[in-house]
Amino acid sequence: MILAAGRGERMRPLTDRTPKPLLPVGGKPLIVWHIERLRVAGFSRIVINHAHLGQQIEAALGNGAAFGVSIDYSREGSALETAGGIATALPLIESEVFPVVNGDIYCEYDFSRLAEPLARLAAGHDQAHLVLVDNPPHHPQGDFVLEAGRVTATPLTPNPSRLTFSGIGIYHRALFADTPAGEKAPLAPLLRLAIDAGRASGEHFGGRWVDVGTPERLQQLDESLRTHV
Repeated sequence: MILAAGRGERMRPLTDRTPKPLLPVGGKPLIVWHIERLRVAGFSRIVINHAHLGQQIEAALGNGAAFGVSIDYSREGSALETAGGIATALPLIESEVFPVVNGDIYCEYDFSRLAEPLARLAAGHDQAHLVLVDNPPHHPQGDFVLEAGRVTATPLTPNPSRLTFSGIGIYHRALFADTPAGEKAPLAPLLRLAIDAGRASGEHFGGRWVDVGTPERLQQLDESLRTHV
């Protein structure tokens, strides 16, 4: 699933007329970079949720055939936040466990690395697997502690480093069992519950990752991709 329902307030005025995942970097929309990488990794069915200017997303991507995938859309009248959006889209998702990626990031993560945690979550008791990255300058405090492949609330070692959630994760359907479809609900409280219960694994990705949260970051990323890709 690719999350594409956000309004992109910090990106205005660019997002007044264009949904954030369709903003171009390096010659193609942000969301297309995800679709192409997911396809290469073997993911052929993709669900995309949308709200703000969502018809533009459907017009640009269609049924996914042009990208070698099949795309279904979860249409939200207004953005339902992350957990609400996922819970609402569950009828379109066949698997018990599934990867989710934020549509407003750029990341050179190899999605084929998700095969092992996908199988592990399907077979075990974990409810979430999070891809964590080094803290960017605009988020120096980080989000979570990662120790021995586990995302922890109580660190096992003194002064552990905190990492930032990349917006790429794997979730078990059970994580959303108490989240009503069609209602707003954030993801962070659900992740904290899973972490507190010892049911969240994680990994560190050290490659290129950009939270495209401002027009300045969008421009910098576009220039970098056009120069080096």
